[in-house]
Amino acid sequence: MNVSTGGRPPRSRAVLAALVCGIALLPGPSYAAPNEPDPQDDRTVEEIRAELDGLYRQAEVATEAYNAANEKATEQEKRLASLRKDLKRAENRVSDLHDLAGAAARTQYRGGDLASTGIQLLLGDHPDDALDEASQARQALRNLVSVSDLQKSARAEVSRQTDAAAKKLRELNKSRTDKAAAKQKIEARITRAEQIEAGLQKEQARRLAQLEKDDTERAKSRWTGSDAGGGRTKATGAAAKAVDFAMAQRGKPYVWGAVGPSSYDCSGLTSTAWAAAGHPIPRTSQAQWHGLHRVALASARPGDLIIYFSDATHVGMYIGGGQIVHAPRPGRTVTIAPAASMPILGVVRPGA
Repeated sequence: MNVSTGGRPPRSRAVLAALVCGIALLPGPSYAAPNEPDPQDDRTVEEIRAELDGLYRQAEVATEAYNAANEKATEQEKRLASLRKDLKRAENRVSDLHDLAGAAARTQYRGGDLASTGIQLLLGDHPDDALDEASQARQALRNLVSVSDLQKSARAEVSRQTDAAAKKLRELNKSRTDKAAAKQKIEARITRAEQIEAGLQKEQARRLAQLEKDDTERAKSRWTGSDAGGGRTKATGAAAKAVDFAMAQRGKPYVWGAVGPSSYDCSGLTSTAWAAAGHPIPRTSQAQWHGLHRVALASARPGDLIIYFSDATHVGMYIGGGQIVHAPRPGRTVTIAPAASMPILGVVRPGA
């Protein structure tokens, strides 16, 4: 039997409504909206900066590793293409000599003159063996066979080198693929760093910027080059062209693996600048460190490259006055910075 309640909700419904309202008023955990940066208010600015530096450092190390693997594979591809051309020429040479030897033998058998067979043409790089008279036919045939055997040996050696180069290329391509696979991890680190920076509160961002400014000022005092007093040696020749090129790239973004013209990574900037000056240099900072002439820090002059960190994974171009122009890291642009703002491994000089 239904009992009227005078329009009031049943007791169970009233209790449920009260519970819902009560739960809504209770304090609970807060959740960031999707893609919203995590708040960074539970750590000191120094801790935040340390994590940022670590993330960007890892990204740069991985970037240079990929650049090195890519450069080695690209160079091996060129070498293999050249060897294959050499092999084709050697095969054609052997084939021609084989045909000529057969023709010469048949001519000699018939008692004819070998001069008409074209032996002298193919033995053009062996003038001492060329035919002067038909009476030298027998000796010429022996020489022809000897040259043919030498060509076969040469072809076999080129073939061996080609096979070895092809094997090496397969290994390098695997290394390049492995390094390329690390790109996702690199991008994840960069994304994480960007999220951290985006999640900074205004005061934290201000304090972080101040920390970087303070470090910049301290770095200026750490420079011990010959122009530490503030004077600036003027670049000349190719070095001046390299410096001018690098300086003209200021404001362009850092992009890992980029060599211009719209973006650069650290070694992409230095290698492209020196190539523009007419002096191509190795692509990566590690190859620049190992392959270019080293000079004392006190002797650094504009156009020289300053290599940073013990693993040679960052590079900047010295412009004088204790400053470098470089592509610092993801999220930043090509800019000027104190030369001593990072741990210096050494200085190298292109074109020396």
